[in-house]
Amino acid sequence: MFNAFVVAALLYLIGAGESAVAQTRRVWEPVHNVVLVHGAFTDGSSWSDVIRILQGAGFRATAVQIPLTSLADDVIATKRVLAQQDGPTVLVGHSYGGVVISQAGTDSKVVSLVYIAALAPDIGEDYTQLAKAYPPAPGESSIKEINGYIELDDTGFVTNYAQDLNPIRSRVLAAVQTPAVAGLLTQKTSLAAWKIKPTWYAISSLDRMLAPELQRYLAQRMNARKIVEIKTSHASPITKPDDVAKLIETAATALR
Repeated sequence: MFNAFVVAALLYLIGAGESAVAQTRRVWEPVHNVVLVHGAFTDGSSWSDVIRILQGAGFRATAVQIPLTSLADDVIATKRVLAQQDGPTVLVGHSYGGVVISQAGTDSKVVSLVYIAALAPDIGEDYTQLAKAYPPAPGESSIKEINGYIELDDTGFVTNYAQDLNPIRSRVLAAVQTPAVAGLLTQKTSLAAWKIKPTWYAISSLDRMLAPELQRYLAQRMNARKIVEIKTSHASPITKPDDVAKLIETAATALR
C-alpha cells in the first residue's frame, strides 16, 4: 500500500514537472513574428523599410492594411493578420495604430506591444481626452475634413508630418495616404492591452503631430520596459527605420 502510494506520488510530481517545463517552453518560445499596424494618413507601406530590416534579422514581419473606417474595423483587420501568425507575436503600432494595438493586443498570440510615437489610451479614453492637458500639436491645423473623411494636405505632410524627410517624398506620401473617417480619433477603446502585456515605446522628439510630452506621459504611464527617444518627426518608421526596427528586435529578443 505504502509503495503504491509513493509510486503514485512520484508519477504525479513527474507529470507536474513535465507540465511546468512545457509551460515554460511555451512562455519562452522564440518570437519571430512581428505584426505592424500603421496610423492615420498613411498605409501599410509606411513600414516597408522597417520590414526590410526585420526580415534581414530573421523575423517574419507583416504589415496590416487597416481601413481607417472605424476602430472596430481596424481591430478586425489586425486580428485577421494575427490569426495567420504561427506562434508568439510582437504587435507594433504607430500613431493611431497604438489605439488599435491597445484594443487588439489582448489576443493570445501577442506576447508584447511596441508603441512608435503612438497613442495608448486607457479604457474609455480617446485622443481628445489624452491631448487636452498639452498644447495643440502644430500638425492639427493641417488636418482637413472632406466629405466625411479626414486627411493631411501636401503642406501638412511637408511641414508637420515628415518635416525631416525630402519634401518630394513627403508629397508622394500625401498623394498615397488613406483617408480616415471623420471622428476616428475620438472613438474609445474598451480594452487596454498595455496593462497586461510587456510594452516598449519610441518617442519622436521632433513630433509635430503628437506632442512629445504626451508621448512621454503615455510611455511612463504604461511602465514601458524600455523607452527610447528618436530625434525625428512623427514619421519615424520612414525617417528612422533602423532605430524603430532596433526597438522591435529588443522587444522580441527580450522574451527569448
